[in-house]
Amino acid sequence: QVQLVESGGGLVQAGGSLRLSCAASGRTFSSYAMGWFRQAPGKEREFVAVSWSASNTYIADSVKGRFTISRDNAKNTVYLQMNSLKPEDTAVYHCAAKVGLNRFNYYSESPYDYWGQGTQVTVSS
Repeated sequence: QVQLVESGGGLVQAGGSLRLSCAASGRTFSSYAMGWFRQAPGKEREFVAVSWSASNTYIADSVKGRFTISRDNAKNTVYLQMNSLKPEDTAVYHCAAKVGLNRFNYYSESPYDYWGQGTQVTVSS
């Protein structure tokens, strides 16, 4: 069983930045693909980013150029750096882990094996 704990959310003004962290339990973090999703009120959960390794990542078009994903396998942690935040980025942000580094439908929720509880990000205008 893998536990994921997000942190770093909060209230920020438009144009500001936040860095979210997701700490994972377990000893094989480097063998997990790690994703970030978000869910705004009244909307479906939306893919944001995924990391298979430090150099193999993908960012959703909706946040490309503003958000970056990174990971520190020594700390069992994946990060989401969010810059130039907009009010429409307001959501609960969840990290997710998929065991194995093979390619998969990373933009879909169903392939992921474990989920965190989420951290609230609120961007004021």
